[in-house]
Amino acid sequence: MMARRRLLAAPLGLLAAPALAQTGPGAAWPTARAIEVFVPFPAGGGVDTMVRGVLQAVAPHLPGARFVVTNRPGAGGQLGFEANFNAAPDGYTLGGATNTAMNAISIERTPRYRPEAFTYIANVVDDPAAFWVHPDSPWQGLADLAAAARARPESYGVGTAGVGSDDHILQLSFEEATGTRLVHVPYNGTAPTLRDLLGGRLPIGSFNMGEGLPLLREGRLRCLGQAGPQRWSAAAAVPTFREQGFDILGGSARGIAGPPGLPAEIAAALRAAFGAALADPAFLAEAERMNLPLRPLVGEAYAAMMAADLATLRRLWARRPWKE
Repeated sequence: MMARRRLLAAPLGLLAAPALAQTGPGAAWPTARAIEVFVPFPAGGGVDTMVRGVLQAVAPHLPGARFVVTNRPGAGGQLGFEANFNAAPDGYTLGGATNTAMNAISIERTPRYRPEAFTYIANVVDDPAAFWVHPDSPWQGLADLAAAARARPESYGVGTAGVGSDDHILQLSFEEATGTRLVHVPYNGTAPTLRDLLGGRLPIGSFNMGEGLPLLREGRLRCLGQAGPQRWSAAAAVPTFREQGFDILGGSARGIAGPPGLPAEIAAALRAAFGAALADPAFLAEAERMNLPLRPLVGEAYAAMMAADLATLRRLWARRPWKE
């Protein structure tokens, strides 16, 4: 927590700089003014922490750049995504991007953005989704949960951070893979889910590995499975869903994107700077200390990941619309 507070309080650096693109008389990007970075969620959350942390690491690799973070929460992230998407593509506006929230909103509603049209700069974090239980739970793995759910359909509640969240999508994917039905229990965030799970009032919690890791280490929760493509090194003892026979991937990927039409030379400079930052030993050490599950993807690799996730969500929506 103290590490996160330091990131929230620390200034976002600046250095002197070469010119890449003219934005006005005598002004060259990125020196003319600060680059505004929208965070579509409140301060202190996972996306906010990621954005502020990575920008500090990026600044030395983008000489002359100054960053100003603006939190623009609302409508599950929609307002912040729209602010970024509809900004002028001049290199002075970027925004935090998430896979499930940003893509799911575009399927559920008609927002003023199209996920496939963003200029994707770099993914930073991919926090695997996971199923959690109280240490006293009789279930030792996902097979135990599936067997119990088959024996007693719609009897076991799954707490999530809300309808359409990556937590909820994980529940729906598990139900599809196992032919079972659980009971969705949407909360207003992860904190109340943790409260009821720890208190023995909720049989299953669905939230990210990074959110549950401290309690896992303290022995106050058990994790039935993590839904990343491989085991996160910080929780190497927890098997993946795939290792347990369930072909399910899920989580919260968090990165940086710009509006459509960002000039190629500016996009290239941003991608190079973020790529260098994500390989910087100082940033890697800080991310490890903060238990951030990094998944660096730059440029086209990031865009491809987001497109694949969008396609997966569209297929799931066609079978199991998640609006409640």
